[in-house]
Formats: sequence, C-alpha cells, structure tokens
Amino acid sequence: MIRADTTVWMDHQRADNRALRIELNLLHISMHPFVVAELALSSLHSRGKTLLALEMLPSVKVARLSEVRQMIEAHSRFSRGIGLTDAHLIASTLITPSTQLWTLDKRVQGVAEAFGVAWQP
Repeated sequence: MIRADTTVWMDHQRADNRALRIELNLLHISMHPFVVAELALSSLHSRGKTLLALEMLPSVKVARLSEVRQMIEAHSRFSRGIGLTDAHLIASTLITPSTQLWTLDKRVQGVAEAFGVAWQP
C-alpha cells in the first residue's frame, strides 16, 4: 500500500497527477485521517464529493501519539524540518507492514528514506 501525503493530493488538485490516478485505479492508495483533515482545510474542487471519496479509501493503522514521540526520540528525528502530521504519517507507515509513504516534500522524503519507507512513482 502507498500512503500519499497532503502534498501529493494538493498537487493532484492543482493539475491531474497521473501517477496518483494510476495508483488509485490499481487500489494501491491508502488514507490517513490527518491527511483528510488537512485537505478539508483547503479549497477543494467538488468539496463534499472529494472528501467523501477520500474517506472511502482504505485506511491503515494510525500510530498513537506515544508511538510518534518514541520514534522521534529513539531515532533522533527532531530538528529535521518536519511537522507533527509528517512525523505521524511516517510513524503510522512504520507500524503498517508493506506500506510506503509518498510525499513531494523534500524534508519528509529524506526522513522517510532514512526509515526505508519512502515511495516514488
């Protein structure tokens, strides 16, 4: 499974992201509730329909905040320029076997690569 972060979805909203569309059609994309919440804060095309479609995507394990904090401390992932949502996505990806994180953010990509969970089309 691939977990696309908010940057990928926003890119898709601006201009059709062919790679995302392909992975969606192959049923390879999973969703994290924080990504849906972040997208809900933005201006979406066909807002109601879009949010409903996002919420219907497969969800995967969501890390507890204590697990996120443990990941940050145990692997010295502080001062890397990523935020709480990013750290939460990475931690949730780590606890979900066979899941990788797709991001367009270079800092998040670097941390995901360090953990071996980065995905690129």
